[in-house]
Amino acid sequence: MEAGEARPRAHLAALVLARGGSKGIPLKNIKLLAGVPLVGWVLRAALDAGVFHSVWVSTDHDEIEKVAKQFGAQVHRRSPEVSQDSSTSLEAIREFLNHHQEVDIVGNIQATSPCLHPSDLIKVADLIQKEGFDSVFSVVRRHQFRWSEVKKGENKMTEPQNLNPAKRYRRQDWPGELYENGSFYFAKRHLIEKGYLQGGKMAYYEMRAEHSVDIDIDIDWPIAEQRVLSFGYFGKEPLKEVKLLVCSIDGCLTNGRIYVTEDQKEMVSYDYRDIVGINLLKKRGIEVRLISERDCSKTLPAMQLECVAEVNATDKLQVLEDWRKYIGLSWKEVAYLGNEESDVECLKKAGMSGVPADACAVAQKAAGYICKSSGGCGAVREFAEHIFLLLEKVNSARKQMEDVNSAGEDTGGKREQQKWK
Repeated sequence: MEAGEARPRAHLAALVLARGGSKGIPLKNIKLLAGVPLVGWVLRAALDAGVFHSVWVSTDHDEIEKVAKQFGAQVHRRSPEVSQDSSTSLEAIREFLNHHQEVDIVGNIQATSPCLHPSDLIKVADLIQKEGFDSVFSVVRRHQFRWSEVKKGENKMTEPQNLNPAKRYRRQDWPGELYENGSFYFAKRHLIEKGYLQGGKMAYYEMRAEHSVDIDIDIDWPIAEQRVLSFGYFGKEPLKEVKLLVCSIDGCLTNGRIYVTEDQKEMVSYDYRDIVGINLLKKRGIEVRLISERDCSKTLPAMQLECVAEVNATDKLQVLEDWRKYIGLSWKEVAYLGNEESDVECLKKAGMSGVPADACAVAQKAAGYICKSSGGCGAVREFAEHIFLLLEKVNSARKQMEDVNSAGEDTGGKREQQKWK
């Protein structure tokens, strides 16, 4: 390096270990959690953080590789030797480094931490790149009293570990203790090569308790989904009120099959739950419009939906754009449910997007939510419920901000009164 030449910045790589084997939940790492594959939550946070030179998933499974690439990550195919039940994370990370000599720092992010936010990763990257720490790991503060274990047959009493029983702390009077939460471990190459994930000049990063969600601990999947819906990271742009849902008819509202009678009349099937979902959306003040590439105008009246519909739509995005401008909405106020390649651009543009479980791969990649239900089998109703849950989150966050601002104004008023006494 010549005098005055800037030193190249150390290569910081995010690495998510996602083995195919799982004793508790088969293929847990790509099981849908709140409409997104589990590993997708942390990949979204890592990519949006913008601090990593590369984002990787280390896996031994074809389906996990496929999902990782859909979310924009690179894939390292780990060897069978480090894919066993007995294999450690450190062994898998060291193998990754042996194949990627360009990497100087590894940010090992756990796939089972779906409430991770980019802001956390940005701050940790600063700690290790700008402040000179060799390793940084995540912790959470807990207010739990510990007692010594008494094994069966031992003739002794338990002893308090972090409290005086004669003077128990109130929660508000005790700062609590820091525990590793397993969300991430950042370490420099030289430490990992010596067999350490934590060492050298160490620092911890304290995560907010509500963001410290570990699926290995939150065994009940529906409870974990509710926590993610409340505290998860949904993308760079803030959510807004949804005022329009546009739904593709073929493959979403229907199962995509066309039945032809002897007299050459077309028939389609739909799920009544989806009709209920559309009506619920309307009651919430959300307009629903339908779109199709083919002429299905003769079958629509039978559904009695009373929705504006555009058939023979050769350019769905242009139709969506015309509707959005006519109603006077921003893209963040538009939701879209599609299932085919022709829906991809609409899915990318909409503030909230979803696809049925049987949508094509490119549509799934573009969507923010993948339904558990297939097209024509309740997907519209499920997506409607997803919209309602996210809107509840928006309203809750808005109320919290109003409460904070109100409290600040009250405090400010009291300070002014004290100032003039």
